[in-house]
Amino acid sequence: METLTQKPWFQHYPDEIPKSIDYEVRTLQSYLKESAQTFPEKTALDFMGTEMTYSQVYDAALKLANQLRGMGVKQGDRVAIMLANTPQSVISYYGALFAGAIVVQTNPLYVEREIEHQMNDSGSKVMICLDLVYPKVANVKDKTSLEHIIVTGIKDYLPFPKNLIYPFIQKKRTGIKVDLQYNDHLHSFEKVIKNGEAKEIELTVDAKEDLALLQYTGGTTGPAKGVMLTHYNLVVNTLQCKHWMYKMKPGEEVVIAALPFFHVYGMTTVMNLAIRMGFKMVIMPKFEPKDILKAIEKHKATIYPGAPTMYIGLLNHPDIEKHDLSSIKACMSGSAPLPIEVQNNFEKVTKGSLVEGYGLTETSPVAVANLIWGNRKTGSIGIPWPDTDVAVLSAETGELAEANEIGEIIIRGPQVMRGYWNNPEATQATFKDDWFLSGDMGYMDEEGYFYIVDRKKDMIIAGGFNIYPREIEEVLYEHPAIQEACAIGVPDPYRGETVKVFIVLKSGKSLTEEELEEYCRKHLAAYKVPRLVEFRDELPKTMIGKILRRVLVEEERAKQAASDK
Repeated sequence: METLTQKPWFQHYPDEIPKSIDYEVRTLQSYLKESAQTFPEKTALDFMGTEMTYSQVYDAALKLANQLRGMGVKQGDRVAIMLANTPQSVISYYGALFAGAIVVQTNPLYVEREIEHQMNDSGSKVMICLDLVYPKVANVKDKTSLEHIIVTGIKDYLPFPKNLIYPFIQKKRTGIKVDLQYNDHLHSFEKVIKNGEAKEIELTVDAKEDLALLQYTGGTTGPAKGVMLTHYNLVVNTLQCKHWMYKMKPGEEVVIAALPFFHVYGMTTVMNLAIRMGFKMVIMPKFEPKDILKAIEKHKATIYPGAPTMYIGLLNHPDIEKHDLSSIKACMSGSAPLPIEVQNNFEKVTKGSLVEGYGLTETSPVAVANLIWGNRKTGSIGIPWPDTDVAVLSAETGELAEANEIGEIIIRGPQVMRGYWNNPEATQATFKDDWFLSGDMGYMDEEGYFYIVDRKKDMIIAGGFNIYPREIEEVLYEHPAIQEACAIGVPDPYRGETVKVFIVLKSGKSLTEEELEEYCRKHLAAYKVPRLVEFRDELPKTMIGKILRRVLVEEERAKQAASDK
C-alpha cells in the first residue's frame, strides 16, 4: 500500500503540542513510584471521604506485589482484576505490575460464561474481585486456571461510620450477603495488604516488548479477544494525552474518576494520566449524576473525562443549576459519538471545553481527538495525536482514499497493540501491512479532520441506500424532548432493511410517533426517516455508559424469530 505523505492535520497543531514526542521507554508502574517520590504527601485518591496519599498508594501496591509473589505469581503470569472504581482497583493494577504480572481487566458485570472464557483464554493465576461478584467467580474457579482469589468489598476503604453502614445498604440494594471462609486459596484483600512487605521486586522488563495488559474486547462477533498492550503502548498513550492537555499542571489538577478503570479509556485518560501527573482522583464507584454534581463542586474538579451518556445525565438532572461547575477546564468524551447539542449545552453550563476523541481498545485507546484549546470542527472526531498516522482505506481500490471519500479508518502508531492473545488469525485479519483496520467507516476532509459515519457492521442498507445510524441519531438528539436515541436496521421484506429507532424522552416531555416522523422528514432524506419507533424508559448500556446497539439488534432478531414460528 502507498506511503502516507500528506499529513494536513499538522497545520492545526498549536505550538504547545509537538508533532513527535521523545517517549520514555519505561514500565507503566514506574509512574507511581515517581509520583510517590515527587508528591509523597499529596492526595492521590479520594474515595467517598477516605483519602490516600501517593506514598500510601505506592506502599500498598508494593505490599500486594510481594504477596502475589508469595502466591506463586511469576513475571509474565496473568492476574485478573474484577473491581469497580475503588482504591483497591488502583492498588491492584499497579501491584500486579510491580509483581511483574500482566493485568487482565475483567468487567464486574460479566456472567459466569464470560468469566470462564476470559480466565481460560488468559490463563490467569489470581483473581482480585469484589465480594458482590465472588459467588460468580467461585462457581467457575474449578473450570479455570485460577489458583487464588483475593476478595475485597466497597466498605473496606470507606471512612467511619460509612464502613459500618454500607454492608446493610449493600444487602438492601442487591439482596446479596456473601459469607467468606478464607483459606490457603481464598484471601482477604485487607489482610493481604496488612501482612505484605513494602519492598521493591527486581524485574527485568523490556518495555517495548513485554505486556502490561490483556484487555478483552466486547466480543460482539464471537468470543471476546484479548488485546495485547505493552508497557510502551500504554506509556505512549499516557504521554500523548499529557501533551494534548498541555494546560494541565502537574500536581494541581483534580479528576473525576467515574469512567471505569477496567475499561481502557478510563484506565488511560483517568488513572494512568493522573498517576503520571500527580493529579488527585476523586473516585466514583458508579455513575450517579447527583453524586458527580456534588463531587465537581466540593472538590473543584478541573477534568471530567466521560462518555456522552454521562454528560447527558448531568445536563438533564433537575439539580444541575444548584451546583457550581465552573472549576471544569477540560472534558474528553469517548466510547460513543458525542451529540453536538450535548457538547454545546455542557460547555454553556461549565464554561469549560468538552471535545470528542476517538480510539479503540487496540490503540490503547486514543488515536484521534479534537483540540481542547484550538480549532475544532462540528461533527468531527478531530485530528490524529502526535506520532499517529490515520488514513481512510478506499473500498473501491484498496488503497488510500481521496479527501471526503468514505472508507475504513486505518491507524498506525506506537500505541497500536501487539496483536490478539493466542489468536494469530484474528491478528493477521485486522492488519494490512503495518496499518490497523479499525472496522469504522469514515472520511478525512481537505484539512485533515476526520469524521466517523459508523461502524462497518452497523451500516443499514435499505432499498440499496447506505444509511449510517449515527447520522439519524445526531438529528434525534437535537429534538428538545429526546434524551437518548439509538437507530438500528431491522429486516424488511421489501427494502431489505428498514430503520427502527429507540427513544428515551426527557422527564416531563412528550412526543408522538407522528410528531417524530414529521420532525425527521424536515431533517433527513426520505429513505433515512425511521419507519419504526419504540419509546423506552431506558436503553441497555455498558458500565461506561455506551448504548448497547447490539443488544437491541439481538432483541429484534429474537422477536422476528418468534413471529416466524
